[in-house]
Formats: sequence, C-alpha cells, structure tokens
Amino acid sequence: MTPFRHLTAIAAPLPIANIDTDMILSAAFLKTVSRAGLGKGLFHALRVDVDGRERADFILNRTPWREAGILITLDNFGCGSSREHAPWALLDFGIRCIIAPGFADIFHGNCFKNGILPICLPRDTVDLLMAEAADPDTATMTVDLETQTIARHGGVTRFEIDAPRRARLLGGIDDIAQSLAFETAIAEHEDHASAAAPWLADARLDLGR
Repeated sequence: MTPFRHLTAIAAPLPIANIDTDMILSAAFLKTVSRAGLGKGLFHALRVDVDGRERADFILNRTPWREAGILITLDNFGCGSSREHAPWALLDFGIRCIIAPGFADIFHGNCFKNGILPICLPRDTVDLLMAEAADPDTATMTVDLETQTIARHGGVTRFEIDAPRRARLLGGIDDIAQSLAFETAIAEHEDHASAAAPWLADARLDLGR
C-alpha cells in the first residue's frame, strides 16, 4: 500500500448526502477482482448519459476537477453495500482523500485498508471547504497527515484521526503487511505445533489430484 503523508491536489465538491457504494461503483463493474481500471466506472450514472457521453455538468468531468485527488462531500458517504470495489474505484481514479461530515462504518474502514484518508469534519467546516473547492482559483488544497492539517486558500483546518490508523497510513501498512510483521512469531508457532502434533503436520488435503 502506498504511504499517505502529504497530498497536494485539486479538491472536487460533491454536495450530495447518503451516497451509497452502488452510486460510487455500480454492480455492473463488479465482474473483476482486479483494482486496475475501475476508475472509469466511478460515479458512472452521474458521469455519463444513457448514450455513454460525459455529462458536462458533473464536477469530475470538468476542468480542473477531472484531475481531483480530494473529494469533499456530505454525510453518510459510502453507505449501502460493503463492496470494497468502491474505494478501489476512487483510488484508481486518483482520489486519495475524502472529506465529509460522516462516513458509513464499513466503507470508512475499507478506505484505511486501501490507502485512502477519510476525514470527518463538522458540517459547517465541510461547507466552507466545499465552497472553496467549487472555485478553480481556490480548489487546490494540501492534506498533511503528519501534522493533521488541511492547508487551503482561506487558512489551515485541523482534523483528528485514530492514532493506530494514522500510523498505518503513514507507513503504508495494509492488513497483509501488518500480519507479516509477526512472521517470525508465526513461524515459531508453526514449528512448535509441528513438534507437538507431528501427525497434523504430516496430514495433507486430498484436492482431487
């Protein structure tokens, strides 16, 4: 997982509450276990019309927001299905930080597991950031996870984040990497278990070969 320390990027305003994971990435794009290429399906129903043409009024189809790395939206973002493809699509598009008054719990956790920083801020602060993001002249912001600040045209905004999750993002440590940190202890346990119960160590599953 790519570490998250500092991000300077265009912030895109998306003033919609209760955006569910089907709106983020519809079921039609779930026919793959690969993360690559899912960005083209991000917000598909909002981004393209029935003929597959880009909707000119959708923020991520407009310059400079089509290059956005930060998304500012409203409450309960990521509700609905627990599909992990939703954060995969955001990441593949280039979104590495989402700012909202609140997130659905499972989506919130999946963001951290995939290197996306979800920031919860009060609604009035989110509205202020969204207003700045709506202006191309003030849409560029810098999110600094080390100092837990958002530097923007109107000043600096602080945010809070769970310390263990912050450490994992800073180090680029996903679930697999966290498990491998205990590789020596796991190997020692396996050696001990094999010595204590050799009949289990010698057992093999018949997979029909």
